[in-house]
Amino acid sequence: MFKLVSSFSPTGDQPQAIEKLAEGITRGKKNQVLLGVTGSGKTFSMANVIKKLNLPALIISHNKTLAGQLYQEMRDFFPENAVSYFVSYYDFYQPEAYIPSTDTYIEKEAEINELIDKLRLQSTTNLMTRSDTVVVASVSCIYNIGSPVEYGKFIQEISLGDKADWEKISKRLVQLLYDRSEFEFKRGTFRIRGNYIDIYPAYEDFGYRVYEKSGKIGEIIKFEPLSGKEIRGKKSLPAGRRDEIRNIIIYPAKHYLTDPAVFQKAESKIRSDLKKESELLKAQNKLAEAERLIRRVNYDLEMIKEVGYVNGIENYSRYFDGREIGDPPYTLIDYFREAYGNKFIVFIDESHMTVPQLRGMFNGDYSRKKTLIDFGFRLKAAFDNRPLKFDEFYRPIPYFIYVSATPDAWEKDMAGEVVEQLVRPTGIVDPTIILRPAKNEVTDLIAEIEKRVKNREKVLITTLTKKIAEDLTEYLKEKKIRASYLHSDVATLERSNILDNLRKNEFDVLIGVNLLREGLDLPEVSLVAILDADREGFLRSKTALVQTMGRAARNIKGEVIIYADILTDSIKAAASEIERRRNYQLKYNKEHHITPRTILKPIREKIIEQDLPISDVTRAGEAFDKSFLSEIKSESLTPFDKNKLVKRLEREMRHQADDLNFELAIKIRDKVRELKN
Repeated sequence: MFKLVSSFSPTGDQPQAIEKLAEGITRGKKNQVLLGVTGSGKTFSMANVIKKLNLPALIISHNKTLAGQLYQEMRDFFPENAVSYFVSYYDFYQPEAYIPSTDTYIEKEAEINELIDKLRLQSTTNLMTRSDTVVVASVSCIYNIGSPVEYGKFIQEISLGDKADWEKISKRLVQLLYDRSEFEFKRGTFRIRGNYIDIYPAYEDFGYRVYEKSGKIGEIIKFEPLSGKEIRGKKSLPAGRRDEIRNIIIYPAKHYLTDPAVFQKAESKIRSDLKKESELLKAQNKLAEAERLIRRVNYDLEMIKEVGYVNGIENYSRYFDGREIGDPPYTLIDYFREAYGNKFIVFIDESHMTVPQLRGMFNGDYSRKKTLIDFGFRLKAAFDNRPLKFDEFYRPIPYFIYVSATPDAWEKDMAGEVVEQLVRPTGIVDPTIILRPAKNEVTDLIAEIEKRVKNREKVLITTLTKKIAEDLTEYLKEKKIRASYLHSDVATLERSNILDNLRKNEFDVLIGVNLLREGLDLPEVSLVAILDADREGFLRSKTALVQTMGRAARNIKGEVIIYADILTDSIKAAASEIERRRNYQLKYNKEHHITPRTILKPIREKIIEQDLPISDVTRAGEAFDKSFLSEIKSESLTPFDKNKLVKRLEREMRHQADDLNFELAIKIRDKVRELKN
């Protein structure tokens, strides 16, 4: 059961939009469009549709920054439900490729963000175990992640009263791709200590400690991996008592797994295809390519046989999944279908951008794979490790709701009828548009920024390239203006932090290229400046301009300055649309006697706390919990964990001393000495 928590109720256009969308799904309507202006509460309407129908949901966004914001909002709306975040887990990704013209092979190179990997695994685990799941995802949700049926088979169940056979449990955990580590206890590892075993699930922030008593599982507790402190359940329980955990289920540490029995069957098929494809290459007089293919596949098979995994195992997924040539891969969509059948909703957020992105994924992937296969770097099975084609994605989804301030013709045609949400409950009208010449635009802009800074208001600036964004940021800093930039080279989780820092008044001006267009919820922004607006193209089209202007529509002082020497058709069309929406809101305000007011929103909790995994050690804005010191169990810490904890405590000790809390600083110092000794 979905329980929506909010301090406000649907108002303005929201009630009719929620009712129409819910009624459409009840009638079995596959495609619907929600056209909602910036600031009209589209996310709140989405949450209300989920609650009203009590249906799990997948929300797809075209960029990670917006996905992160949506995840934070949905997590706030549904604190008691399973809200998950599923985006690409690469901080850096260079796909495997071959350039024939220069005979250059580029090996796959990736930096996996373990925190995002944890959230991805948490998403699939929630789908397999709960009926109240909302997943906010990027378009990476249409990429292959392995079969949900196989993933569901790979579990380790531990219950009170079971035989405490550490060897058997260890072997099973290794099959689930957990590492045994006595020195560094991190996600996806386990360790054995005398009469208990510690397991750190790859998708959780806590570990399980399983105790043996008289040869059987006698007790199971949760604990904080870094400190060893036990995590108690209900706060209402008396001191010394805890919620009793009778049973736990450990899910795999990775999405790709290979059952030994399945591997044996797959191996013979892989070797058969290897023989056929290498002989075909030889027949084409591609002897080097044939030898390369034989070496590569034999190495991969040996690695999979020995350790159950190899870098690039996904290229063999068709064999392990039992799929035929050309069959679509298993994706997050299949986990929804496995868990809920056809009882779930897919929201396509900012559909005018997300739908074309979903359409384009397959072709780029196919082109790169074809070259690798033609030159003997991969078997043809690599073609089937791919994103879904658009029709493969579209066909099995029971219900779509396309959400955008500027929906495209395709979504409108598929839906037939558009549900409009043009009223902002706050009464804020669309921003005033000011047109100025591009000559001396930076000098003029600095004067405008200084006006806003005096009033503690914030400014967004959009440029055409990353280089211009970075250079302009440095130039403004030289002029003593606090500025920062945001573009696709910034790490995924850091993007949300930058947006939060703008709201926290750590700087005044945010400069970007394309990430500042859609959906960003920044009520402190009173000015949006669009540089080089007359350069017709994707970033300065009517849709892009309308979306960018919308960033100033959460503040009653909202203004947009367009710097251009030529009044392009896109500028005219965008300005006309903003004026139409402005008049609609003004009419509504007059009829309902509404006085516009700036949106006031709290700064949301971060997507994930990266720096301070111990819940009781000081977080931003919280006092240090003294009782934490007495609950640290030194004997349960590895040397590696102990060193990490000492460093954190030393940092806290200095912080308390700086704040003149000398008594607490001394207690922390004594605990540090105890740990060091």
